[in-house]
Amino acid sequence: MGKTLYEKVWEAHEVRKLRSGQSQLFIDLHLLHEVTSPQAFGMLRDLGLKVRYPHRTFATVDHIVPTHDRTEPFQDPLAQSMLEALRQNTREHGITFFDLGSGNQGIVHVIGPQLGLTQPGMTIACGDSHTSTHGAFGAVAFGIGTSQVRDVLATQTLAAQKLKVRRINIEGKLSPGVYAKDVILHIIRHLGVKGGLGYAYEYGGSTVEAMDMESRMTLCNMSIEGGARIGYVNPDETTFAYLEGRPYSPKGAEWEEAKRRWKSFASDPDAHYDDVVTFQAEEIPPTVTWGIHPGQALFIDERIPSPEDVPADQREGIVEALQHMKFKAGQPIEGVKVDVCFIGSCTNGRISDLREAARVVKGHRVAPGVKALVVPGSDAVRKAAEKEGLDRLFIEAGFEWRQPGCSMCLAMNPDKLIGDQLCAATSNRNFKGRMGSPTGRTVLMSPVMVAAAAVTGRISDARQVFGL
Repeated sequence: MGKTLYEKVWEAHEVRKLRSGQSQLFIDLHLLHEVTSPQAFGMLRDLGLKVRYPHRTFATVDHIVPTHDRTEPFQDPLAQSMLEALRQNTREHGITFFDLGSGNQGIVHVIGPQLGLTQPGMTIACGDSHTSTHGAFGAVAFGIGTSQVRDVLATQTLAAQKLKVRRINIEGKLSPGVYAKDVILHIIRHLGVKGGLGYAYEYGGSTVEAMDMESRMTLCNMSIEGGARIGYVNPDETTFAYLEGRPYSPKGAEWEEAKRRWKSFASDPDAHYDDVVTFQAEEIPPTVTWGIHPGQALFIDERIPSPEDVPADQREGIVEALQHMKFKAGQPIEGVKVDVCFIGSCTNGRISDLREAARVVKGHRVAPGVKALVVPGSDAVRKAAEKEGLDRLFIEAGFEWRQPGCSMCLAMNPDKLIGDQLCAATSNRNFKGRMGSPTGRTVLMSPVMVAAAAVTGRISDARQVFGL
């Protein structure tokens, strides 16, 4: 019987079995940012240890950086101290650091792929839950905690429990105005935010095969929101075309050998899966969240559920969501007033996301009273967008054009909601307090849907607003 990519990568990187039942895995690539690394480096110092393979570790700053005014020192002294700690730690241990002004700074899950650091068949670790993003390239990518960051720095290995594998097929052609963000929200809605516990998700089918790499990254990015620790897509010619010529990609004769090796990691046709689920692309319209986790999602033309509509064990969560979001059971999600519109994050802050949103906002204006901002995922994304004139389209429409960073996706920088403002966002989490205000409200959707909300001032069907 054949093997899945997950099994092949696991076996190729397994150093030994541990008495705990876990495996000790060699980690090919370790990515760092400023939030989960200071304590890990401190633990290394306390133990008198050095970084084992500094050439396999790369760092950037993303969570705490202001996206408006980057003058140092930052207004937030804690943010400034975290940045300075990362500068010192990377310098002390000989780690490559993509600092502000380097030209390669950005969200860690954006810069890894665009630099060619992320490659098929790799094991990748980062102290951030959305490390699953890198699985789009046929890698097995782990989001880890601070103590595990320490372990990888010290040993270049990680103790991990092997997962089951669920194959998720998406078949058919997506309708106009429907994107990877709609697909993953649909999947999480149906499988649940805990449906992936104990599983790695392998995405496939004709819809996924037709997706570009940035769409695949969006799928894998939000696997963690469905309870799966790992999400991946088998490498193919689309993967190789994206990686060719990237700064850290193999060159010359090594390139052909790398492609041959990468292809060998793809799941075999007769691989065994612990579960298989299939969705039809044509059945997925634009999808948005209405509640306080990504599984509480609706098609744009549906109504917000009532506690009586769900099984008894789910009713408490529905009531809590309705109260926090200030929604009424049975009301349409379409037409809800928005205060803030945010395009960015490691889910949807890439160049293709900005291109699609800029294309539709051309000739439109942000509605009065709405604060709208676009935050590129990296320096490279920002430069590419400006070269194409996307920044001008956004600015002319009334959006703010910002510097790269995590921005409003989480409350660790100046970009925060105020009071009970409602934000239409391309980010990945709509938890209470996620955007800086305990009463702030977040509705997740695709970049084009955020653009529609911005110009109408309400949650709207982008297909109708823009004639898609």
